[in-house]
Amino acid sequence: MSPYTPIIGTLGYILSPDRKKTLLVHRNRREDDQHLGKYNGLGGKMRPDEDVVSCMRREIREEAGIECRDFVLRGTINWSNFGPNGEDWLGFIFRIDLFCGTPFRENSEGTLAWHSIISLDTLPMWEGDRFFLPLIFDSDPRVFHGHMPYCNGRPLSWHFERL
Repeated sequence: MSPYTPIIGTLGYILSPDRKKTLLVHRNRREDDQHLGKYNGLGGKMRPDEDVVSCMRREIREEAGIECRDFVLRGTINWSNFGPNGEDWLGFIFRIDLFCGTPFRENSEGTLAWHSIISLDTLPMWEGDRFFLPLIFDSDPRVFHGHMPYCNGRPLSWHFERL
């Protein structure tokens, strides 16, 4: 078996001040984007000189133009065979509870808008996101750790534990 060498990334879901909405990007800018047409949280690949917290702060600053003031790690997910060439991803999923600044209306990946948390399941998104999104916004303080293997752009299964 070859060594496990995932791409490490962060994914953040920013809460509105009333805690009823989250800021999402509608990936509608680049035709070559594997996420084209989907709604997603904000985030991206960790750089060699970063830890996951500084990566999350940088990604939110770059993609939304705001500064994270209070955020919490909600979980980790091992997405095996997720990337366009079968790459493995290890994601650190954050909920941003407090920020300062005014979010961009758009960025290089697409348009940004607030969406009701209770209606997220009506948006076009990665099929697998529907499994873990409720864990980000629920009241259980425990961090979840999940595995979601993919094949041909679809999740094969979902398993998680909370500690």
